[in-house]
Amino acid sequence: MGLFDLNDDDRARAAAHIQAAEALAGVVPDLPAGTPQRPVHQVAVIGAGTMGGGIAMALANAGLDVVLVDADAAGLDRGLARLRDNYATTVKRGKLDDAGMAQRLARIRGTVALADAAQADLVIEAVFEDLALKQALFRDLDAIAKPGAILATNTSGLDINAIAAVTGRPQDVVGAHFFSPAHVMKLLEVVRTAHTAPDVVATLMALGRRLGKTAVLARVYPGFIGNALFRQYNREAHFLVEDGALPHEVDAALTTFGYAMGIFAVHDMAGNDVGYPTRKAQMATRATDRRWNDLILKLVEQGRLGQKAGQGWYRYQPGSRTPQRDPALEAFIVAESARMGITRAPVDEQQILERCLFGMVNEGARLLELGIALRPSDIDLVYLTGYGFPAAQGGPMFMADRIGLATVAARVQQLHQQLGAWWAPAPLLLQLAAEGRSFADWQAAQAGPAGAGAAVGAVAGAA
Repeated sequence: MGLFDLNDDDRARAAAHIQAAEALAGVVPDLPAGTPQRPVHQVAVIGAGTMGGGIAMALANAGLDVVLVDADAAGLDRGLARLRDNYATTVKRGKLDDAGMAQRLARIRGTVALADAAQADLVIEAVFEDLALKQALFRDLDAIAKPGAILATNTSGLDINAIAAVTGRPQDVVGAHFFSPAHVMKLLEVVRTAHTAPDVVATLMALGRRLGKTAVLARVYPGFIGNALFRQYNREAHFLVEDGALPHEVDAALTTFGYAMGIFAVHDMAGNDVGYPTRKAQMATRATDRRWNDLILKLVEQGRLGQKAGQGWYRYQPGSRTPQRDPALEAFIVAESARMGITRAPVDEQQILERCLFGMVNEGARLLELGIALRPSDIDLVYLTGYGFPAAQGGPMFMADRIGLATVAARVQQLHQQLGAWWAPAPLLLQLAAEGRSFADWQAAQAGPAGAGAAVGAVAGAA
């Protein structure tokens, strides 16, 4: 068997691990038992775009009253229409009746006046991913929100400490990172800042569970848990294409591993232009001690936006979402490698998987030693519920334990020598490998004799 192959016993152990991880995720070791929760009856969602609308639906589905705020009347109308369409689709699929749809829609009130958020127990910001914009909004919310209201940001990776710092109530500020579509995806990253109050943490963790989501606690770090690891996966997939693989080869390795879709097919589905302005702007200030990949920017500039344009990393027949190899795109990739002075070489399936997956494990170890993630099983849950990691593999950290940390660490060190700064080994990974221990061993040692901590239950004040 290869490193990534599984037998029935492996799959059974992964299933047991996932069940235990779900039970543990609500245990917060430094949250005192009996920590009270703040009552949550009404929630304001700021931003009626796809994410804000999805969050509003998730809240309404759980029986909460929602004020959906958008500064633009046309944007609000589009958002409310999208909500109605989404609910109508659910009715057509037989998962909701007309009365249930009407009941949920009645819980959501749209407005263009931010002042209408003044009486909300919880405010969730879901505006464009721009730090200055979010800071300006939080200054306004600080002025109008009632005392004790929780101010949450849905940022996917910005510095929430910097957002909290512009308010006079940093203890009330927290990250609530939903995943799109928010009314469907089961993951909620709850991100506490340096000053977030314990009862705010308890309330958000419990709210996630009320919404039917897996709530995982993180601290402030670029990308928190999920996107911090995803950057490693994404970066290496793109480097592999420059180094000798083609998009369909990378995607084939990933789907053989167990992903429903390969990363390049996912890019095409989501749109290669997603995040383009941010990536373009970052080029001027990024570090010069390491390699970067700009192929996706060039695809956007060529109009290769993905499925919606009929071409991206693959080509698509009119009306079809089935990716097909594109000789023109592949020739462009080969030419780009030559332009960069890269001698392309064949890359086999195991090399593809090692580079895409072991970078995530290495970053996960770094998050553990920095205290960003509470436990390896939390990292696994984030990836299983938010990023499509194959359940049979149990999550990236569980997978690494199964393979053996000595094997993973040795390969990370080799890749560091070959590829440079991105692969600097996490000290915790090297330590555990040298000691013959696993991430599970580390987690057990951190938990102590009774796995102390408060398990967060239902939302206080829930209807």
